[in-house]
Amino acid sequence: MELHPNKETLKQILETSKTIAVVGLSDRPNRTSYQIAKAMQAAGYRIIPVNPEITETLGEKAYARLGDIEEPFDIINVFRRSEYLPELAKEAVQTDAKVFWAQQGIWNEEAYHYLKEHDFTVVMDLCIKVAHSLTIQKR
Repeated sequence: MELHPNKETLKQILETSKTIAVVGLSDRPNRTSYQIAKAMQAAGYRIIPVNPEITETLGEKAYARLGDIEEPFDIINVFRRSEYLPELAKEAVQTDAKVFWAQQGIWNEEAYHYLKEHDFTVVMDLCIKVAHSLTIQKR
């Protein structure tokens, strides 16, 4: 199982994507999910929070589930524990997104294979902000 694509593919994903649905995004500035999403927002991406516990964060309306989002998004970026990935993978394939990105320390083999069977580009155990800073100079 290859946890993430090569650097060129990561660069292409980040250069062509505009909107990121962030699953598990907190509204608390001290949380990693908030800090990473805020940095990606500052880099020019539209952030859509997905968290049933909040109503908004980073100036954006929050949604309870991926399926509740009414506009297109390119990347699903996940800040949930690894055991939740299979359930999220099933939600993901019901969307138009084609990139499923699990943050550093998060991976699940069952979810990986399910997503690959549904033609997703899968990135696991890699911070999107770190990948962005390593592959993209300026947006």
